Amino acid sequence: MLLAIDAGNTNVVFALFEGRTIKGRWRIATDPRRTGDEYAVWLMQLLTIRGIERQRIGQIIISTVVPRALHNLEVLARNYFGVEPLIAGNPPVDYAIDIDVDEPRSLGSDRAVNAVAAHAKYPGDVIIIDFGTATTFDAIDFNGAYKGGIIAPGLNLSLDALVGNTAKLPRIAVEVPATPSVIGRNTEDQMLIGVFWGYVAMMEGLIARMRAEIGRPAKVIATGGLAVLFGEATDIFDVIDPDLTLEGLAILAERAPAS
Repeated sequence: MLLAIDAGNTNVVFALFEGRTIKGRWRIATDPRRTGDEYAVWLMQLLTIRGIERQRIGQIIISTVVPRALHNLEVLARNYFGVEPLIAGNPPVDYAIDIDVDEPRSLGSDRAVNAVAAHAKYPGDVIIIDFGTATTFDAIDFNGAYKGGIIAPGLNLSLDALVGNTAKLPRIAVEVPATPSVIGRNTEDQMLIGVFWGYVAMMEGLIARMRAEIGRPAKVIATGGLAVLFGEATDIFDVIDPDLTLEGLAILAERAPAS
C-alpha cells in the first residue's frame, strides 16, 4: 500500500492507497514543530481503528509547501515504516512536465502535483482552481505543460483580515447565503454576501480572463476543501475533484523507479 502525505500551510493530509483507490484519509493541523514520534502516535492509532497493519505500507510519498515540516515526516517514514520516502519534485520523483514559467523552481509542489494529475485525468487544456490557505488558479496546456497562474488570498484569510482589522465586525461562519440577494439586511448577512458572492465574482472574472488568454476551450477543475461550497453557486466548474493532489501523488509514486 502507498501512504501519500500532502503537507499544506493549514493541514497535513494523509491518504492510504491500494492501487489508485483511497482506503483511508486523515488530516491534522500543520505544525512544523510536530515531531515524527508525535505523527506516529496519532497515525498508528488511526491505522489500528481501520484494522490496517503498518507493515502493509511499503511506499510513502510526500509533497510539502512547508519546508520545516519535511524532516519530521521523513523521520516518520523511516523510523516507523522502515521506508525511504519519495519527495515530490526531488529525484527520482520527476514531475515529467514542462514548467514553462520564469522561475520553475519557485512553483509549489502541490501545484505541480495537481498539474500532473489533471493532465493524466483530463485531456486538453485545463484550468485548476485549488482552494487552500491561498486560492490558486493554474493553467495547464494540452501537452501537460504548466503555463502559469494566479495566487489569491484564500477565503478564510480574507475573512480573518476583515474581522481582525475592524473593531465591531463579528466572526461569521462561511456558508452558502440563505438567499441569492446581494443586498444584505443586517451586518452578518452583508459580511457573508461580501465574502461569498465577492469570491464567486472574483473566480468567474479571473476564469473568463484566463480562458480568453488561452484562446482554446479549457476545462475548469476545482479542488481543495472549499470547492464543494461553491459548486452550486456558479457554473464555471466543469469538474469538482477533491482528491486531485492526492491522486497526483499516487501517479508520481507509480512512475518512480523501484528502489
